Amino acid sequence: MKIGIIGLGLIGGSLGFDLRDHGHIVYGVSRKESTCQRAIERGVVDDASVNINLLSTVDIIFLCTPIGLISKTLKQLISNLKPEVIITDVGSVKTAIVKECEPLWSNFVGGHPMAGTAEQGIEAAQKNLFKNAPYVITPTEKTPKNSIKILEALAQSLGSNVYTCSPEIHDQAVAWISHLPVMISASLIAACVEEKEQTVLKIAQQLASSGFKDTSRVGGGNPELGLMMAQYNKTALLHTLQGYRQQLDEAIEYINTEQWDALKQLLMMTQKERSPFLNE
Repeated sequence: MKIGIIGLGLIGGSLGFDLRDHGHIVYGVSRKESTCQRAIERGVVDDASVNINLLSTVDIIFLCTPIGLISKTLKQLISNLKPEVIITDVGSVKTAIVKECEPLWSNFVGGHPMAGTAEQGIEAAQKNLFKNAPYVITPTEKTPKNSIKILEALAQSLGSNVYTCSPEIHDQAVAWISHLPVMISASLIAACVEEKEQTVLKIAQQLASSGFKDTSRVGGGNPELGLMMAQYNKTALLHTLQGYRQQLDEAIEYINTEQWDALKQLLMMTQKERSPFLNE
């Protein structure tokens, strides 16, 4: 199969690695000529260009641009394609993207491979990034069934665990387990650096270990991605932030009024309920 990838960063580059390893011919498009050359050098793609005409003969295209550029990229792309080409994306928000892209291209299939690292760019691309990771496909009633099957098969070939749901359900779910943690993590870092006593702040920075590293990782990631999550998944994210604030207020009340039994019950409940989110 001939596969096109627009956006040769961490996700696009990693897709290229794995799809080529499965025998597909991969063509890449990037805004920078230097990225195209580096992608060829690293073996991410068979060929790459800054010109989207390179993709005129492919069978499926992965849009791996930032969320805000997905529909704009699709508009630039479609005049050069044969109608049977499948177009999918990798954006972490689906409702807005599907609503914008489906009217532009009837063979559009929303997708979200839920894998990544804190690194960015073509140098961050790696093999087996998607192995054992969720890959969510978000069709609508209009999505061609055969196109869904083809994308499912490709995702499974990457070693991903494939899930299917509506764009709306996807966005509500990832708001809880992906977008909310980014905001919580960012707020943690922001609260720490607001410490006025410099001696305390310095010691805290020196003592920070695995606990702080784990809880601050996503808040210290790509600011553009966090902003896009908030802008394109505003309603669902606000719902989860309000739910989190309510739980935080309860914890504050328990501690302030020394309701230790209530706090213990809360911690026992969270200890028990964490495992299902981790598939343990």
